[in-house]
Amino acid sequence: MKTAKLLGFLIFSILSVTTVIGQPKADSIKYQPPSPLYRDPIFDGAADPVLVYNMAKKAWVMLYTQRRANVQSPGVAFCYGTAIGVATSVDNGHSWVYKGALDLDFEKGMNTFWAPDVVYDKGVYHMFVVYIRGVRSQWGGETQLVHYTSQNLWDWKYLGPVKLPAHDIIDPALIKLNDGKWHMWYKDQKLGSITMTAVSSDLVNWQVADKPAIGGKAHEGPKTFKFKNYYWMITDEWQGQRVYRSGDAKEWERQGLILDKPGHRNEDTPTGAHADVVISGGHAYIIYFTHPGRKTHQDDGGLDKDGAYTYSSRRTSIHAAELEFDGNTLVCDRDKPFNFYLKTDQ
Repeated sequence: MKTAKLLGFLIFSILSVTTVIGQPKADSIKYQPPSPLYRDPIFDGAADPVLVYNMAKKAWVMLYTQRRANVQSPGVAFCYGTAIGVATSVDNGHSWVYKGALDLDFEKGMNTFWAPDVVYDKGVYHMFVVYIRGVRSQWGGETQLVHYTSQNLWDWKYLGPVKLPAHDIIDPALIKLNDGKWHMWYKDQKLGSITMTAVSSDLVNWQVADKPAIGGKAHEGPKTFKFKNYYWMITDEWQGQRVYRSGDAKEWERQGLILDKPGHRNEDTPTGAHADVVISGGHAYIIYFTHPGRKTHQDDGGLDKDGAYTYSSRRTSIHAAELEFDGNTLVCDRDKPFNFYLKTDQ
């Protein structure tokens, strides 16, 4: 009898321990994203990503500057003649499949498109993207910000140039504020590569602010979003992303850098460049690109004897990390495991 009781107690104890061990912890990592999150399988030069939710397809779409990294060319020609690449995800952002490039041409010849931003308003997607005529082997060319609309994120109607100052404007970022108006931030290269802002009620007619949103040291790639009861802006200083905080998205408080220290995940070095931020399920995810073949972002290794950069220094990859609010500012540990889950029930 004692043996039977002892055996029963041992079986109960083993089952109890097994049950406890088998239960996943509340904070367990179930949806760790791959590193890299995405590489362009055609030209291997995905940069300047922006993520958009396709309402009809219940899927996420990544639009990006499709640099021609694997094309042997003089100077920076691989950054010109670029289309806007498209990748889609039907598993909440964990895997991305290349779908092609957008047909945005409205003039003859081979031309250049950079760094789009897309917003959804009254049943229509609006894309604002940089346009440069032709292909160059050195940085330059007159930039225009052009406007397209779409019902499906694939077929785009060209509406024309955005009515802003002729200031070599690039890198648009848009959100609608509580005043019911759309606000756009962008890099103004004629004013020293600072961030200016403009306001519109209809996404067509824009009024430019009379002072910079973010002045001072040159930068690019502004991105504005709301998280944890504050408005935030990040800008690319080519040594990581500078964080700014605001209560009204008009007056900005300069804070620290994120993605400024090299990561240790596969391909996640050196510093993080030109990023998007997606708020989903109460989490803030930053999506950025790196030059994994470089020691620092701006260390391109110089030109070879044929006047070209090496493939290793040209290629790029896309990554995701989580932004966290520490009670005062945003911080980002790009090596820290996290759950990456883009909701599809929006």
